Amino acid sequence: METLSYNIKIYASREKVWEVLWSPESYQAWTKFFSCDSTMKTDWKVGGKTYFYDGAGNGMVSTIESIDEPKEIVFKHLGMIQDGKEDLESEEVKSWAGALEKYLLFDFDGETQLHVEVDIQPEHVEMMDKGFDQGLALVKHLAEK
Repeated sequence: METLSYNIKIYASREKVWEVLWSPESYQAWTKFFSCDSTMKTDWKVGGKTYFYDGAGNGMVSTIESIDEPKEIVFKHLGMIQDGKEDLESEEVKSWAGALEKYLLFDFDGETQLHVEVDIQPEHVEMMDKGFDQGLALVKHLAEK
């Protein structure tokens, strides 16, 4: 597993960037570069359940490792959802379970530096690079409107 990082400067407050990242409508807009019709369902609690779904209802089971709104959120990926069933135990899942996805927002006099780190298996690097390059550009556009 390797850790990829992405950075973008956004001319908007941390609060506005946070809202664009996590409100259901804008989340679906910027994550379409990973999977069409992406959605996220969470209880926003450390140790609770967070689900990342694609348009077919498949996806990942995660938890929030830490949250300090609007400064940071760290997701820990635990398993997969396939055909409506959670898989936290298969060998495939065990090869990447525990991977982290971090969103850190730094305030510089009203400008926000958004830093994202994601642990990923090498075969998914190209998809992640493309998704985050396009997705974060849309986050910037939406937050600066």
